[in-house]
Amino acid sequence: MQNKTALIGAAFLMATSAIGPGFLTQTASFTSTLLASFGFVILVSIILDIGAQLNIWRVIGVAKKRGQDIANMVFPGLGAFIAILVALGGFIFNMGNIAGSALGLKLIFGIDLISAAIISCVIALGIFIFKKAGELMDKFIVLAGFVMIIITAYVAFSSNPPYLLALKESFIPSKIDTLAIVTLVGGTVGGYIVFSGAHRLIDAKLVGQENLKHINKAAVSGILVTAVMRVLLFLAVLGVVSSGFIIDKENPAGSVFKEALGDLGLKFFGVVLFLAAISSVIGAAYTSVSFIRSFHSLLDKYNRFVVMFFIAFSTAVFCILGQSPTQLLILAGTINGFILPITLLVMIIAAHKTSIVGDYKHPKLMSAFGLLIVALMSVMAVLTMLKLF
Repeated sequence: MQNKTALIGAAFLMATSAIGPGFLTQTASFTSTLLASFGFVILVSIILDIGAQLNIWRVIGVAKKRGQDIANMVFPGLGAFIAILVALGGFIFNMGNIAGSALGLKLIFGIDLISAAIISCVIALGIFIFKKAGELMDKFIVLAGFVMIIITAYVAFSSNPPYLLALKESFIPSKIDTLAIVTLVGGTVGGYIVFSGAHRLIDAKLVGQENLKHINKAAVSGILVTAVMRVLLFLAVLGVVSSGFIIDKENPAGSVFKEALGDLGLKFFGVVLFLAAISSVIGAAYTSVSFIRSFHSLLDKYNRFVVMFFIAFSTAVFCILGQSPTQLLILAGTINGFILPITLLVMIIAAHKTSIVGDYKHPKLMSAFGLLIVALMSVMAVLTMLKLF
């Protein structure tokens, strides 16, 4: 039973790490511009996400080592470099996640942003106070995921979207946006996100070739949970946009909820935003610290307290700044765009080194598909950097 809870928790930890404030805004914005054709973007990104995640989770599971330790075995020092990048990106994103959870509480209860941020911090810290923080985290993350999906499904149904058109354009789109595809892939399995569930499985000791079947199932399940949430939000936005409503660019997802259900919709959006953000706070902190815990035995021994400090410090910085650090979030997103192709390439190389994976034989087709994703994400990451700078 405990193993099953850990497997479900790993899948939902990865999924809810991906479903943050940026996820909600990104999905609503792309749907408003691509309309029903965004269904095709979601479909292609799901396939690419599964390819990337299966490659990484299988290697981590078989090697029984965290991502940074595997990277160090492939090329000495590379793991430390990746760990610093991931931790930095995770810290910056966490400030945005704290901002999102604070805004969610503000929409629900009408309290000021700073007080809401501190309350969000206390809730997140409460998960890690207990010695069995891992099990509590699993249960909280799963509950948050289910509540978000149920509320968004209700909004999607209420907005009365053109289901047949959405289905048709998911396979035969009237327009294709490659940048949107890569943005979705980076937002779902970029940076620390792809490692969140895999590192949770290591802590739960669900590793080794004998557990590959479970690892595969958890990896795919995590992507499918994000896909369900993405599709429901896509349908909700498509429904209101199809009726002629122009979404608010400052708060695209929130304006959709309000248009569909009135003032109650804004309250519902507050709940979804809070749960999306607070679960991402937990996921970002847990995974970022899992990358640096190999630096020193004390970091490993007191891992739970380091995670709590990570959450508290990111909240303090947000409160000092007093607003969402937009430019930092853009920079963190760019860093994530570079991290995925690097880490995925490293894992594919590691998959074929007996010194790392022993007698395990990594599927050649899976490696080939992974290399295709590496090439695609590398090109788009460079193009994104050129646009920004």
